[in-house]
Amino acid sequence: MRRIDQLIASLGYGTRREAREWLRESRVTVRGVPATDPGARVEPADVRIDGEPLDHPGRLLILLNKPAGRVCSHDPSEGPSVYGLLPARWQRRNPAVTSVGRLDKETTGLLLLTDCSAIVHRLTSPRHKVPKVYRAILDCGLPPGAEAVFASGRCLLAGDDKPCEPATLRRIGEREVEIAVTEGRYHQVRRMFASLGCAVLSLHRTRFGDLDMGNLAPGQWIEFPVNHFDPA
Repeated sequence: MRRIDQLIASLGYGTRREAREWLRESRVTVRGVPATDPGARVEPADVRIDGEPLDHPGRLLILLNKPAGRVCSHDPSEGPSVYGLLPARWQRRNPAVTSVGRLDKETTGLLLLTDCSAIVHRLTSPRHKVPKVYRAILDCGLPPGAEAVFASGRCLLAGDDKPCEPATLRRIGEREVEIAVTEGRYHQVRRMFASLGCAVLSLHRTRFGDLDMGNLAPGQWIEFPVNHFDPA
């Protein structure tokens, strides 16, 4: 159970001060009875605002098809963000909705967003080895034996002192490939191909764990149950 003013504010409806004002205006009810005490502890399912249930009182887990040109940052100075594609109220939640790992500005495809820290830890912790699958278009053909290099666990990125974990590489065309990695290093996929002398012209993530893009158009999203990944 939570304080009613804190609950309302944490779900992005407004500040705690605004929540207390709504109580004074009898806009908030608990089990059908107008709430008056901002410090009263309540079950979220019992609360109504203007007669409507609370908007997603539990945690959020969102699968987004990230379009190019959007950043995974809450800093407006970095440009348009993926969070701007979500309902405005969700952007004001506390804890804040954040991305599970990041895709750079020009990388597209499957991005998970959540306000559950246990999910972030579960999916980004190296010990869980959650696979991420990407399609890439390269500026040149890969050298012979590239698959073996990535699979060996000996691929060393510029500036790193520890090789990458084994990754699976599949050639689709002369310059189109699919790669599955279990880490989330900075610009990892681009840097892996750079280590073989190839630049990535376009990069699109198609899978994260057991989730895929389905028929989502760029900028569209769907929700999943928070327990889909069994957060601790």
